[in-house]
Amino acid sequence: MTWRFITVGKPVFSWAREASDMYLERLRNHTKFEQVMIKDGPRKQVEPQLLAASEKSWRIVLDERGKTLRSMEMARWIESRQMMGVKCASLIIGGAEGHSDVLREAADEIWSLSSLTLQHEVARVVLLEQVYRAHTILRGEPYHRE
Repeated sequence: MTWRFITVGKPVFSWAREASDMYLERLRNHTKFEQVMIKDGPRKQVEPQLLAASEKSWRIVLDERGKTLRSMEMARWIESRQMMGVKCASLIIGGAEGHSDVLREAADEIWSLSSLTLQHEVARVVLLEQVYRAHTILRGEPYHRE
């Protein structure tokens, strides 16, 4: 399964870029992925681009009101979607205005990384780390400790 990480805005903080790059490099050994960065702007301009970028994929919107997954649950989720034949999963992190009801309704799933609202660069790092962690769980690698 290919992951498509779709975010609004480019990383500005150097620490967030470095952390994201580190997890993306680690992910290269585990799975295929694509990155799509949408230029920040008003939600009415951004959301059609988010929808277009995530077409023909399993669409997962990241929102603090979504379902929380534990790391082991995410690993099982990946396994089950691969068994279902899902070719691509798009993980969508929005901008400062959040997501509209229209985008949330277009999602196959809505996940939450935290009940707190996370700045999009922080959310991206957390998301990348968790996707990496889930893949190490599936391979039985020692990165994840229960």
